[in-house]
Amino acid sequence: MRQLRLDEFAATEAEKTETEETGGFVEHPLLKERCVEARKYQLAIADAARGENTLVVLPTGLGKTVIALLVALDALQRGKVLFLAPTKPLVRQHCESFRRFTKLRDEELALFTGEMRAEKRAEAWKRSRVVFATPQTVVNDLEAGLYDLGEVALVIFDEAHRAVGDYAYVKIARRCTCPILGLTASPGGDREKIREVLRNLRISRVEARLPDDSDVRRYVRGLRIRWYRVSLSGGLEKAAELIMQVLVEKVKKLQQQGFLGYKKAGHVSKKDIIELGNQIRAKLGGGGSRGYLFSALMLQSAALHAFNLLELIETQGAKPALAYVERLRGRERLSRGERLFLQDERVQKALELLRSSGEHPKLEALVKLLRRRLEQKPESLIIVFVQYRDTIAQVVERLKREGIPALRFVGQASRSGEKGMNQRTQSEVLRRFAQGEARVLVASSVAEEGLDIPRVDLVVFYEPVPSEIRAIQRRGRTGRGAFGEVVVLITEGTKDEAYLYAELTREKKMRRFVRWLSRAAGQKGL
Repeated sequence: MRQLRLDEFAATEAEKTETEETGGFVEHPLLKERCVEARKYQLAIADAARGENTLVVLPTGLGKTVIALLVALDALQRGKVLFLAPTKPLVRQHCESFRRFTKLRDEELALFTGEMRAEKRAEAWKRSRVVFATPQTVVNDLEAGLYDLGEVALVIFDEAHRAVGDYAYVKIARRCTCPILGLTASPGGDREKIREVLRNLRISRVEARLPDDSDVRRYVRGLRIRWYRVSLSGGLEKAAELIMQVLVEKVKKLQQQGFLGYKKAGHVSKKDIIELGNQIRAKLGGGGSRGYLFSALMLQSAALHAFNLLELIETQGAKPALAYVERLRGRERLSRGERLFLQDERVQKALELLRSSGEHPKLEALVKLLRRRLEQKPESLIIVFVQYRDTIAQVVERLKREGIPALRFVGQASRSGEKGMNQRTQSEVLRRFAQGEARVLVASSVAEEGLDIPRVDLVVFYEPVPSEIRAIQRRGRTGRGAFGEVVVLITEGTKDEAYLYAELTREKKMRRFVRWLSRAAGQKGL
């Protein structure tokens, strides 16, 4: 059976009229019948990507995976396809999409993660036509000589904005001699970072769309975003005030030594403090007068712990904040800066206040929000994104006490004595959630990228995130099959507000940048 080239893809003859109105369906010997809707923009982007290394920038829910599928079917005539994604759940999802849409046999589709033995991966590589893998697994295999990329006709990099620095995508791209397809919904607003992605993946063409572009507008689902504000009070508020005093004092002392003088003491960010630590350590390694640098490093360490504790108190509550301090105290050896922080009388007083404080007001707000939603729409599926593992456990426990069925979903790594989730457990949790066994999934960042559960109609941010990429990824988990809603919980007058405004500013910048990319689509040397 002859396979079609991309320029030969077409809707069925019986669907010619429907193609103009609703898209019709794509025909291909390896596609199941009436399975892939023929959207003109997807076919046009796939056809453009056939000739050169291409980055596709497309809003969530508009079918980047379908575009990858169309390009992959074209490439299969020439060799294997390697489909990379940064997380195991996303790798599994892409594999299931190919299994659902194509006539490829199970043995022609291989799923590679670190949980699969190396010798099994080597065997599967020989017999497979499409390999779905996490990038670090492929890097390890290539370095071990288990296989090479010589017979690969296309490498697909999902979440391609990750191809910076020493991330595994960069190492794989260096070994590629075949065409490359990059996919992302949120490239970010940093032009130099995007140029780095384009260089690392050797991209020569960009196909970018925004939701209001004429060829995609009709397919964009509605999305409503609301902000739900709460206020700190009682012990939490007093504890936050004490730790803020510690933070400002340490920053002012650093400023007296000539550091961080470009900002008011109360406006210094965590990034500022971390970068200062790197600068001080670099100077310590350079010789010369070092006494004042040791003093500065001690103050920097104390300031960083004060910032972390303050953020936890303000945005997460007493339990996560106390758990942070207990982990710090439990270290075998404490630095001078850590001892300085822990021995501060204001820190001790703040901890006393936290031990007698109740839950963060966000928890009560979340319970009310979810209860009201499930009373109005019992069939809802809801994802609650939470930044910290300690808070995830607390949220799940509280929801279960309230009679709201909730499932925990985190990554594989175990942290602070809390066990992570292996691949099998993650799959089982997602299956149970998708089938409605529990209406709420309380998830860490591992669920931000790519999970496709079309029935999710509400996403809750337990806290704002300053990254425009992560915010867009979180929001993209709803509004995929129908109208969706996003609610962001914000503690007034705290780091939550600062992160919200930072994200909104960065997202506006990113949209301007994507518009520039869209206008520059097809140009060389981007």
